[in-house]
Amino acid sequence: MAKSGLKRVLLAGGILKIAARLLGKGAAILMYHSVLDDPSEVRDSLGQMIHSRQVFQGQMELLAREYHPVTLDSVARFVRSEQDLPQRSVVVTFDDGYTDNYEIAMPIMDQAGVPGAFYATVDCIENRRLPWPSRLRFAFFTTTKAEWRDEHGKIWSLKTAAERNACYLAMCDQVAPLAAGMQEELVTHIESDLDRAVPSEYGQRMMNWDQLRRLMEAGHIVGSHTMTHPNLAFLGASDASWELVESKRQMESRLGRKIVHFSYPCPALSPNWSEETEAESRKAGYETAVTTTSGLARRGGNPLALKRVRPTKTVEGLRWNLETAFAGRAV
Repeated sequence: MAKSGLKRVLLAGGILKIAARLLGKGAAILMYHSVLDDPSEVRDSLGQMIHSRQVFQGQMELLAREYHPVTLDSVARFVRSEQDLPQRSVVVTFDDGYTDNYEIAMPIMDQAGVPGAFYATVDCIENRRLPWPSRLRFAFFTTTKAEWRDEHGKIWSLKTAAERNACYLAMCDQVAPLAAGMQEELVTHIESDLDRAVPSEYGQRMMNWDQLRRLMEAGHIVGSHTMTHPNLAFLGASDASWELVESKRQMESRLGRKIVHFSYPCPALSPNWSEETEAESRKAGYETAVTTTSGLARRGGNPLALKRVRPTKTVEGLRWNLETAFAGRAV
């Protein structure tokens, strides 16, 4: 209660806005994943990264009313010192490529006048299957087994939700740095061991190429989120290059448009980008790349290592995160 009261005082007093003006202009790039009417219906696969329709609509109305929604292209030009931006500029981005981005999020954003950037994982779009972290989460959180032996012989208890989560996170750390073929082999092996694989109909939760094309036709940006959703910072140079180049090539072939925007996946481990992956993204032909590092995009910054801001699960929480980000605090 005391913390909530302090936040209200700081917001009402305008202290954060004064600090933001002193720091100069910057753009807040918000990071979303999924928007559903009832987030609890897919919690066993997508976890906590879902926003309810009601909250998301409130957040988009907040952005339209109190901030300045801009395109990612505008932010790229701002960072390169090619154009100016309004104070309190914001960009909305979505990672992974879920169908609800097109069916629920886009209509809300269009109504509020908020442009967006949607990053798709090519393998998930092409094969209509969830990203591997969601597949692993489903396997560990729905299996009927009380324990599980990993490939190193360690026995994990799965009797409680906390134990299942600990095992799931540990396996994410093992899968995240793997190249495509090895990644799929290990995920499939774990699904088989636990006798739990995501039902085939869950694949409909991923967009198809036509929906991505329609996002672009509606004026939104579509970018790459790699081929198979690894942590690029932990891959070898050739594997990282393949994820960057091949995803771009396939998206351009399928969509008939140039793909110049990229989002680094952050499935597990840290960091999710490096100087080497930045160099590879430049060689692949990307003009921007967003990370999960907290902060604002500022003039003169690196367009291939753009920081982002987490939106929280409430309207007031989003306002607080934006105000504190503009005031120079990482959130």
